[in-house]
Amino acid sequence: MLVHTKAIIISALKYGEADLIVKAYTLSDGLCTYMLKGVLKSRKGKFKASMFQSLTQLDIVANHRGDGKLEYLREAKVIGNYQTLHTHPVKLAMVMFLAEMLRNAIREEEKNEALFHYLEYSFQFLDSTDKIANFHLLFLLNLTRYLGFQPETGNKDLPVFNLLDGVFQDFSSNDYCIEGKNVDLLKSLLGTDFDALPLIKMNQTSRNDFLNMLLLYYELHIEGFRKPKSLSVLNEIFG
Repeated sequence: MLVHTKAIIISALKYGEADLIVKAYTLSDGLCTYMLKGVLKSRKGKFKASMFQSLTQLDIVANHRGDGKLEYLREAKVIGNYQTLHTHPVKLAMVMFLAEMLRNAIREEEKNEALFHYLEYSFQFLDSTDKIANFHLLFLLNLTRYLGFQPETGNKDLPVFNLLDGVFQDFSSNDYCIEGKNVDLLKSLLGTDFDALPLIKMNQTSRNDFLNMLLLYYELHIEGFRKPKSLSVLNEIFG
């Protein structure tokens, strides 16, 4: 079926000498994978490799067969051109990390318009802002809403957060219960939007501790989830 839709690039893997296997999250069909023949060697082709950098937003026309095989991309153009996301060194490190997180976390190959629009808005905001130190923390916390394991906030005033069950409670009941500074930060970030992030102060140690807690939360709720290899690069940049 011929589909005209928006898409956000999750990854592009070199295949052979000149081909790319591109994974994208589309508005119309969720996660899709495309084979692009000869794109790395062709100078006159309609596709350029730069169009498929991580988190690039595209308008595409594609044949979607929906049979689990590689899809065929017929047309693509960049939309919402980023000004800083692929040139600012710190943002570029964050792009690598977030793209790898999405590749490891998004498993369902089905349409989810709310998730698409969240990704679309978030990356446009990241491109436009200078206050980025804590962006990835709020992005990953909010992402849990669309992946199905958002923290339950009904008892947000309680002192302990149970990572295994995703709930606040009075006391620790398993090895995955946390309290203290990470719980305080979690409560501060829940319900916060990106514009208000500069009001939440944290140092490098607290930022790393909270990120490690989030990654454990993802591990507990997504089968086979792997910590991103780019985490070390992100830590080095912010260190």
